[in-house]
Amino acid sequence: MIAELGHFALALALILAFGQSVLTLIGAEGRDARLMAAGAPLAVGQCIAIAAAFGCLMWSYAVNDTTVLNVVQNSHSAKPMLFKITGTWGNHEGSLILWVMILALCGAAVAGFGRELPTSLRARVLGVLGLVSVGFLLFILKTSNPFERMWPPPPDGQGLNPVLQDIGLAMHPPLLYLGYVGYAVTFAFAIAALIEGRVDAAWGRWVRPWSLAAWSFLTLGIALGSWWAYYELGWGGYWFWDPVENASLLPWLIGTALLHSAIVVEKREALKTWTVLLAIIAFGMSLLGTFLVRSGVLNSVHSFANDPERGMFILALLLFYMGGAFLLFAIRAHVMVPTGIFAPVSREGAIVLNNLLVCSISAVVFVGTLWPMFADALFGAKVSVGPPFFNMASFPLVVPLLLAMAAGPLMPWKRAQLWPVVQRLWWCAVVALLGFFLALLLTGERVLPAVGFAFAIWVVGAAVADIADRTALFRRARGAGFRAGLANSWARARGLPRAAWGAAIAHAGIGIVAAGIAGMGLAQEKLVAMAPGDTTQLAGYTWRLDGVRDTPGPNFTARRATITVLRGDEVLHVMQPSRRWFPIGRQNTTEVAIRTNLVYDLYAVIGEEDAATGKAVIRIHYNLLAPWLWLGAAIMALGGALSLADRRVRVSAPSRRAVPKGTQPA
Repeated sequence: MIAELGHFALALALILAFGQSVLTLIGAEGRDARLMAAGAPLAVGQCIAIAAAFGCLMWSYAVNDTTVLNVVQNSHSAKPMLFKITGTWGNHEGSLILWVMILALCGAAVAGFGRELPTSLRARVLGVLGLVSVGFLLFILKTSNPFERMWPPPPDGQGLNPVLQDIGLAMHPPLLYLGYVGYAVTFAFAIAALIEGRVDAAWGRWVRPWSLAAWSFLTLGIALGSWWAYYELGWGGYWFWDPVENASLLPWLIGTALLHSAIVVEKREALKTWTVLLAIIAFGMSLLGTFLVRSGVLNSVHSFANDPERGMFILALLLFYMGGAFLLFAIRAHVMVPTGIFAPVSREGAIVLNNLLVCSISAVVFVGTLWPMFADALFGAKVSVGPPFFNMASFPLVVPLLLAMAAGPLMPWKRAQLWPVVQRLWWCAVVALLGFFLALLLTGERVLPAVGFAFAIWVVGAAVADIADRTALFRRARGAGFRAGLANSWARARGLPRAAWGAAIAHAGIGIVAAGIAGMGLAQEKLVAMAPGDTTQLAGYTWRLDGVRDTPGPNFTARRATITVLRGDEVLHVMQPSRRWFPIGRQNTTEVAIRTNLVYDLYAVIGEEDAATGKAVIRIHYNLLAPWLWLGAAIMALGGALSLADRRVRVSAPSRRAVPKGTQPA
């Protein structure tokens, strides 16, 4: 009964989404207030219906209802309850319901918090969001029904892929989908603006919080997925340029450009056409990522499904939404005439340069990711595009991007001069240069990591310089003492908008990530076969294998090694990596042992054992600054959240003022 209720809720949500799209778009075109007003309750009703369907599926997983095919294929009674619940979205069908539920929540948020929007624009935004929901709900009901019954029911399920039974990966899809779906809202605003033929500063204010929230969630989702791959897959790296990894990176890159260009629209009413185009492409990249994960055209550990029918359906949705959007853009883009004029050397100019470089990096990632598929389809050639291509092609673009990112926030709007910016940043350049030579000395003349450290110092220093300039930290009025100047700076800092703090913190987070990448360029690794009692040396530490033993788990058995790490005769750490065997899924997984002090990670993995010699294959790593990769990403997301907390960013439009009686409103 619960499964049928969930299936009915999905069908009801489809009807409500269809009504939401048709009624609001017709009402907005005909200026019918009643039809436009129907959009908000329909959006809320759709959200409730999809939430009910998601709750029914979660209940089926919690009670291990083996009459539901989706539960049988992805769960088991011996699985811990936490992973039964998170397993609801750890599969193709369940993750799609999560996708449309977040989309419906965003629609309900626009309906609830968008009362300041012009009525016709709000109706069109809700109509476009309803149209996107219609497509995905049709996809679920036609090809991916999560409530399909099976009879007779088996005594138990087949279990979830053991690699997915991890809290890090369980939280990865919701964060990623919050980012993907956030760009569906900016897409809806872009389409609504194209239909109305109007993009102004108010539109920029409405789009900016959604793009900021989507960017922050996507940053966390990508970082969490990278962290999971680092500690769960046992390979010791953080980014492999995997096709599905790249599929999540593409909307993040385009979303970064969108976030900055929306600021120009808000402040200067310039870059209107470009910003609308970025909003369309950002959502298109989100749909492309969904297609790559679920179609099976690219092989990856991250892929959910390998079904040509599903892949063709998503491809049809992608072509429908993107084809329609680009056709509308071609017809209506000419009416969005920019009114703001700015000099090439200005903050707007720096943002344009940022956009060009970020989009160029996106083009590199896009071509490198999809070229093997096109080469196979068009020429029958098997081509592999790996990390060397991406690293070599993107590095020349990242360098000027980091240089410009530091200078942009220090430039005034409309027109600027370079010399005042140089005066504010000279000390950052000096410290970065000193850092380069120091890193070169300490790393044995390894140039690329030293360059990475220099740029990390440059970016973090520029973020500090931005705040120092805004608070007049190093400027004192004539005759004022040190304490008076400090008090003045403190007062300015307290009055500084949260958005300014958030931007500086996010930029500093990028610098910290750059330092982590440079540190991982100095990582050391060793693969050795060891018997109990054997020792080996790496990075100045002695690694001793004390023994290997069997240990039981809730739904697995493990072969666990005990490794003692010493410096001289002093015991620093005891590490216990293991290999787990899941009899239900008949699959092995690797459990890495990591000891960190936030400066470096000691990382150990156990491999196969040789029964004849009693030796086990042990791989050990010394990963310098590895924690900074994910710490920097968290700081970036924190900066986004702090900016979003600024009321000036959240408010869609100026608040209405009461009109005194007897006066005629303008």
